[in-house]
Amino acid sequence: MKQAYNFNAGPCVLPREAVEATIEAIREFDNTGIGLLEISHRTPGWEKVMSETRALWRELLHISPEYEILFLGGGASTQFFTVPANLMKKKAAYLQTGVWAKKAAKEANLFGEVKIVASSEDKTYSYIPKNYSIPMDADYFHITTNNTIYGTEIRRDIDCPVTLVADMSSDILSRPVNVSKYGLIYAGAQKNVGPAGVTVVIVRKDLLGNIGFRQYMNPLPTFVDYRTHAIAEEKNISMFNTPPVFAIYVMYQTLKWVKSKGGVPAMEELARKRSEMLYNEIDRNSLFVGTAAKEDRSVMNHCWVMAPGKEALQDEFMAFAKERGMVGIKGHRSVGGFRASLYNACPIEAVEALVACMQEFEKLHK
Repeated sequence: MKQAYNFNAGPCVLPREAVEATIEAIREFDNTGIGLLEISHRTPGWEKVMSETRALWRELLHISPEYEILFLGGGASTQFFTVPANLMKKKAAYLQTGVWAKKAAKEANLFGEVKIVASSEDKTYSYIPKNYSIPMDADYFHITTNNTIYGTEIRRDIDCPVTLVADMSSDILSRPVNVSKYGLIYAGAQKNVGPAGVTVVIVRKDLLGNIGFRQYMNPLPTFVDYRTHAIAEEKNISMFNTPPVFAIYVMYQTLKWVKSKGGVPAMEELARKRSEMLYNEIDRNSLFVGTAAKEDRSVMNHCWVMAPGKEALQDEFMAFAKERGMVGIKGHRSVGGFRASLYNACPIEAVEALVACMQEFEKLHK
């Protein structure tokens, strides 16, 4: 079989151990004689998986008992409206750093006033805005920590005078996070911790009863209300609805893999090593140039284009790279060029192969 290196922006590359364990569970789960995709979600074995998955999240990110951990369907995009439905009373502030941040703000507009404190749209979201002011009367401030399309990232826990909400879909578990600085964190699994189908929501318990949208609509739809899912966990009763068992199980196995490799600090070290290797080549190679501001470069998604005067070589390099097993390096249509996503499970060998490919192509065109 031809070697393939997966640089897709999402769904993500997964640990082989997680894939193999899931394959076995699909064949038979927990010695039941029934496969994972066929079991009842109310069996003790599945309830144990749910419990252990939450425990792994708490351990890996040091999440205190003050926070609920929810596993919801619908992808992170559903959180674009669920967050304001639960948290906005009158006004929310948003930092617009990419397409997904812009879409989140658009959905929030349905529930009240939205203040865009800053935007980098003027330069195709190639940088993270600085020196903006967060309105003190905002019910919360929303950020998107990593921008998969444009390759920029907020790789620190910012100080915020109001409730901080973060979409960490594409960089969660790639660095230690001080969860106590956030009121709510959400992340679609398919970028870094599993397949599409489940979204993790980490929400501070004191925010659960502070429903903002009730002043406009009474009652809040049951499934949209975070308390529906949190109460089920606290009382240790059955899940409100059938959870996405496949996606959660792969996430469970992925979290076990992260722990076995040394936890989040080890993931951060690997991320920096992979990222530096690729960015060093982008900056060194005479045929390529990076598109994101260097101080804001993402360690998850790496974007570059052909250097000025070399644009005609783009299609040739794409074919050259594909022939050598590089998968998913075509840049988003709004940026063009190339993009390599180096998520947690991306092996260092994949980056070495991509760098070697870039160097080989340069030699052909000197």
